[in-house]
Amino acid sequence: MTTRLSTLLRTLPLVMFGTAVYAFGLHYFIIPNQLMEGGVTGIAILLNYALGWPLSISTLVLNIPLFIVGWRILGRSQIGYSIFGTVSLSVFLALMEKLIHLGWIVPFRTSNDYILAALYAGVTLGFGLGIVFRFGGTTGGADIVARIASKMKGWSMGQVILTLDVIIIGVSLIYIPKEKVLYTLVAVFIASKMIDFIQEGAYAAKAFSIFTENGERLATLITQEMERGVTLFPARGAYSGKQKEVVYCVVSRQEIRRMKTIIRSIDPLAFIVITDVHDVLGEGFKEE
Repeated sequence: MTTRLSTLLRTLPLVMFGTAVYAFGLHYFIIPNQLMEGGVTGIAILLNYALGWPLSISTLVLNIPLFIVGWRILGRSQIGYSIFGTVSLSVFLALMEKLIHLGWIVPFRTSNDYILAALYAGVTLGFGLGIVFRFGGTTGGADIVARIASKMKGWSMGQVILTLDVIIIGVSLIYIPKEKVLYTLVAVFIASKMIDFIQEGAYAAKAFSIFTENGERLATLITQEMERGVTLFPARGAYSGKQKEVVYCVVSRQEIRRMKTIIRSIDPLAFIVITDVHDVLGEGFKEE
């Protein structure tokens, strides 16, 4: 089995799972409460509210022009994933429509607690899209635009989608009551944060940069006591001119206090910089 085929067999089911969760969120929380979404999906939802068009069909049809544009920028592989993700989304949207019609799934409807619907919609949609993005897929629409921006500018996909969604949802004020639009913005904001959370990794760690004159001793103790890899960099103080070393080490959140104790036991005057690390690959952490 080739590496590419192995990767496809591992990632495509996860992309399908993500689109299934996203489709569930749309039909279970968004549509029943007349909330909105952004991107092409938001346009499809407006067409559903205004004309009764099935979400599964309009979502697929509206994405075709974006596939043509994205083909040249993202490449055959990325658009292949986008086409797969969009078709998968349409299939699961159609499945949800069928299950709701048969009464097998009863959507969450509320008349006085839209904040609850918005909160759960945001978590569900963001989780679904986050899974899709994490494994290289998109569901078309604004997702393609966000992936292009991420590739070319390095922008956060969640932030790009949030910006586009706010614009499209703002236009929906023509049809949707402003109260529903405000609740929708809550759902979109939460979804964007959830996307970044899933994208960056649920396992957050801390990176220690320690400026000390006892780098070798400190590195040895960290290696022995915590069994973490350590990297040493030479450094020189600009004001004092003294030669120092920078000890760099990544630890889990649970190990922060222990790490500080070890540092202070070797060098109470060490200068410590602690930064967030949202995704860690390698020995002692996780593998992909």
